[in-house]
Amino acid sequence: MTLPPELAKAARTLFGDRLDLAAAYAELLATDGVVRGLIGPREAPRIWERHVLNCAAMAERIPEGASVLDVGSGAGLPGLVLAIARPDLTVTLIEPLARRTAFLIEAVQHLGLTKMVRVFRGRAEEAATGSADRPPLSGEIVTSRAVAPLDRLAGWCLPLVVAGGRLVALKGASAAEEIAEHGEAVARLGGGEPELHRCGVGVIEPPATVIEVVRERVVGPARKKAPAKRSRGGRRGGRGRDR
Repeated sequence: MTLPPELAKAARTLFGDRLDLAAAYAELLATDGVVRGLIGPREAPRIWERHVLNCAAMAERIPEGASVLDVGSGAGLPGLVLAIARPDLTVTLIEPLARRTAFLIEAVQHLGLTKMVRVFRGRAEEAATGSADRPPLSGEIVTSRAVAPLDRLAGWCLPLVVAGGRLVALKGASAAEEIAEHGEAVARLGGGEPELHRCGVGVIEPPATVIEVVRERVVGPARKKAPAKRSRGGRRGGRGRDR
């Protein structure tokens, strides 16, 4: 997958000396990714512009050495791109579909990223709760791209974020409207006020649009209502004896 000349400067800025690795991943997306139905055929010529560079621009919102969980990773966007651009990160790609996780595992091996990237097959809810043979997953940063509206996304992702950590979601043109519509729902789920950020300003055009939410508190399960007290007559809530 040839890097378009007009995007070469941006790619070098975002990937530095790991640009060859990014190019190898772009090639995987344009070939195996298309054949296996992970990327649409019409997207292949625009992989750098619409997918790889946008995801790489998110890296500026992630602190050094952070643990990152990527929810709904699909073909590795943005999680695998972030792992390529930022070798200081440890990244877990969370994806429930078998054909996608198979591609991710092969891509991680092909790109030589097995020490810093792992693949978890399952839903975000399963990752957050854990199981008898696997502890729950959590990270300082949880990322996503084109997974769901902000209210549902927060419900899936915030339980995976450590207290004080952040959800960093790559969004489109409707990001501001999502914040206005779903801010209250995010607060109920334990998140702070959603913030909108532009990433890659002066590097890519247009810049990537990101919504960030800090996890401020842990929201436990809803309390069950206490059963109504029985009256002396034996009826629940009644005044006298059953007839």
